Order: sequence, then structure tokens, then C-alpha cells
Amino acid sequence: MKIESIRIKNFRLFQNVTINQLPNCCVFVGANGTGKTSLFDLFGFLHDALTYNVTQALEKRGGFFEVVSRGTSGPIELELKFRDLKATSAFVTYLLVIDFVNNQPVVKREILKLRSGTRAGGLKHFLDFSLGRGKVITHEQVNHKRPDTKEKFQEEQLISSDILAIKVLGQLQRFEIISELCRFIEKWHLSDFQQGEIRSVNKAAGYNKHLSSSGDNLARFAQTIYDKHPDTYRDILRKMARRVPGVAKVEPVTENGRILLKFQESAFDVPFLSWQVSDGTISLLAYLLLLHDPNPHPLLCVEEPDRQLYPHLLRELAEEFSLYALMGESQIFVSTHSPDFLNGAELTEIFWLEAQKSGYTQMHRAAESQLLHDLVSDGELPGALWKQTLLEDANLP
Repeated sequence: MKIESIRIKNFRLFQNVTINQLPNCCVFVGANGTGKTSLFDLFGFLHDALTYNVTQALEKRGGFFEVVSRGTSGPIELELKFRDLKATSAFVTYLLVIDFVNNQPVVKREILKLRSGTRAGGLKHFLDFSLGRGKVITHEQVNHKRPDTKEKFQEEQLISSDILAIKVLGQLQRFEIISELCRFIEKWHLSDFQQGEIRSVNKAAGYNKHLSSSGDNLARFAQTIYDKHPDTYRDILRKMARRVPGVAKVEPVTENGRILLKFQESAFDVPFLSWQVSDGTISLLAYLLLLHDPNPHPLLCVEEPDRQLYPHLLRELAEEFSLYALMGESQIFVSTHSPDFLNGAELTEIFWLEAQKSGYTQMHRAAESQLLHDLVSDGELPGALWKQTLLEDANLP
């Protein structure tokens, strides 16, 4: 399952933005303050709204009026289109409209609809709710393989107007498409490694299925891969050795109830511990572990992986991200400030965020510029073009 397009209205800096035909790997660039972090937080917001409710998702971010675009009163509108569902060959559109009514946030409108891609199938509303009340297609008619079937709906009432209808209905086995969408959103992952966190000493207590957003369980996750997926771990070490000369081995070791990462360098007999190696070395290990997760996230958002890394490593790291998206069923969104990282990306993967005079942000697809397309075809690298401000000067639509 992949995100095909996103339409955002009144969400922070995105007063009215639409991006279509999203590839499996997307790289977002732009000046500070243009909304790269806000874009990724959109996915975190939807994840929290599904996991808890809209009120808690907003409170985590300062409340409705801190999330709604400045200078507007709302409502916040988020519309996502999905492709490649297992439950249906149709394209699925999910619309969520959030407003502030009677001094509290509410789900003003929530719609799930399917388009089969055939003239016979057309567009079908699968779910339509407003303020806690709505209708959902009946179980007998949940036959997306029969586009000629006339829909029948049943009315439903939620216990609160700030709960997502898909959260409730996704628990029912008969709503296969809603359940798949919920599982997809629940598995979204935002990664923003912090140096102080990835050097943490972890207690030797069980295994971790995934690397955390901050990387604070790096040692324990490394232990998981080391013990349960030794071939994957050896592949990671081979890549580490190629990119960081001198690193012969990295081994998770349990001592006194703690898991320590020991880095063995070929020039020394005594290994270094995680807090003794460079920021770049431990960051690279963290990203390689993230990208070799045996249970990859369907959507992975990574903030500025170029931090702390030596420039010549960044193009190869960008290629690792692209490979991650190509090899499995995952989609990956990356933000960067590095021309070197951008040099490892395809022009079709690059999106440029630009602040408008209004203060809001617009988003452009680099591949839509004929100038950039011609320059890259002639052998120019995207990062070099960005450094020359040609992305800004390309008159992107």
C-alpha cells in the first residue's frame, strides 16, 4: 500500500497544497522554516489521531490553534489517496476535516471512497461521517470486485465527535479495506535520530522489533538483528566497513545487565564503546540498521539524515534510501539540507518547498522543470543545481 497523493489545507504552513503521483522514494528540500518538519508531522498527526483521538493529537502539538494555519480559522483538511491495497485493486481516497466547534475540536467530516479505475466501477463512497454520526456501506455490499453492485448503507453513531470512524470500524473483520488502511497508518514511522539518544546504554531486557524514532534503543535493536537475523547483520557490517575505513567489527555485548556496542577498529586491539566513536560512525550504523529492518515500515519519514555524516558518504546513503523503497513494499520520505545527499537522488524523487510572500508554503516537483530535466540529462547532478539556486530559478509550477 502506497500514498499516491496528498492534499493539505490549513495545516500549519500548508494553507493549500497538493502533491500528486508520489514515487516510492521522495526527497524534500527547502530553506529553514519552509515546513519540511511540519510535512512529516502531518503523518505523525494522523497516526496519533487514529491511535488516540483528534483532541489528543492536537494537544500534543499545542492545540487546534497552534496547528491550524496562521491567519485562518480552519477547518484543517487532509486528503490522502492510496494505491496498491491488498484488499482492493481500486484507488482509495481518505478525507479528514477537523474543526473547532463549541470550544472543542471535532471531526467535521470523514469520508472514505473508492475509485475502481474502470468506467463501470466509478466512484463509491464507502464511509461518510460528520460530528460522530454517519453511514458505512453494509457488509453484504463490501464487494469491491462487483463494481455494478448498488451500495446499501447502515447508520452508525460514535461515542464522541473527536474519534475517527475508521478507528472504530477498522476493528471489525468485515470491513477489510478500512482495517487495511488502519494497519497501514498504525505502522507509519518518523525517524529523527538524536546523538545523545543513539549513544544510550540499553538494559538487557528482551528484544525490540523496531528502532525507535530517536534511536535511543540502538544497542538493543542491534542485538535483535545480531541474534535473530545474522545474515542481515553481516551485510550491515560489510557496508559499514566500506564506508568507514578501519571499522572491522561492531558487536553488541551484554555486560552487567546492559547492552554495549563495541566498535573494533583494525588499528587497535581494544574496541571502542559507542560513546567513544565519532558522531558520523554511530549515525551511519543507526541508518543502516533502520534501512535493514526485517519488518520494514510501510511509510518511513526520515529527517535530515545528512547530519553528522562526512559529505562523501551522503550520495551512497541516498542510494541506500532509494534501494530501500525499490526492494520492498515500503515508501520513504526524506528531508535534507545537503547537496551531496541530493546528488544521490533521481530528479523524479525531488520536491522543493518554497515560502510564499503570504507566509505559507508551496511545494514543487523538480522533474516538472524542463530546464532541470535537460541539465540532468546532460550529466549535471541535482545537488549541484540546487547549490547554484537553479531549483529556485527554474520557475517550477
